[in-house]
Amino acid sequence: MGGVSDGTGAPTGSAARAGGEAGPRTAVLAAASQRHPGAEQPRSPYRGMPDAERSALWRQRLHEAEAGLTRYLVSRGDELHLTDWFVLQSELFADLPGPDAPAVEWQRVFFRDQALMERFLVLRYGEQVLGDWARSNAEVHREVEPDHGRGAADPIHRIARQAELYGSHYEFDDDAPPGPEHAALTITHCAIWDYREKARRSGVRLTLASPCTYCTEALSANIRAKGYRPAHRLTHGPTGHGCRWESTTADEPATTTATAVEPATATATSTEPGPPAGTTGPTATDEPGES
Repeated sequence: MGGVSDGTGAPTGSAARAGGEAGPRTAVLAAASQRHPGAEQPRSPYRGMPDAERSALWRQRLHEAEAGLTRYLVSRGDELHLTDWFVLQSELFADLPGPDAPAVEWQRVFFRDQALMERFLVLRYGEQVLGDWARSNAEVHREVEPDHGRGAADPIHRIARQAELYGSHYEFDDDAPPGPEHAALTITHCAIWDYREKARRSGVRLTLASPCTYCTEALSANIRAKGYRPAHRLTHGPTGHGCRWESTTADEPATTTATAVEPATATATSTEPGPPAGTTGPTATDEPGES
């Protein structure tokens, strides 16, 4: 769900979907590495992402999460009360926006459904299964997220696009733009925290105390599913909660050296040589969405 283009307007990956939904055109995904020396780094190469593309990415992420949850529950065998599962599915797909609805409507549905799925898992199996769910989702991600031929930069650009959905502040490394063997991205202000606090104040019941608990598992699993080695570091500084992500080929050493973006304090570091690695954020007991 959420086709993409190579920058020429020709869709890559799944060009059409059931029901005739065509993949939206996207920004030139490699634009972040096409900077002239001395040029000011844009906050986001995806700032101009069309609303249709944003909607498609929200839908794709919802598909990855729901299909991954189905896959995970099947793997558990007969430990599931089917009536509970059917009730959850009816809640997940209730009140879906129409095909032409703005992206903000799909964002609302994604956050609602992410919260429902997290709560469903944590109440029945405990918080420790979130990593298993993330890895199951990543198997779906492997199939539905197109490869753009940029190697290790592909999963980092996906993280950038997700960060743009929330309005997070992020930037690629100035000294080493994303390349096929190594790519890095620093999120200096994670707007997921802002969205969660707004949701909390409006009465949304949260399951996890920190979005990082699930988010770090999910992003790490997605990078590994595409055949690359993830590394991340959580930060908290004057600009708020943030993180740094790296993707490297198997024969390239992963590093966790932060760019001088902010005088942030590292709160967690994980460099994973390969699956299955347990990347964890702060311990948690209450939240909805991931990155």
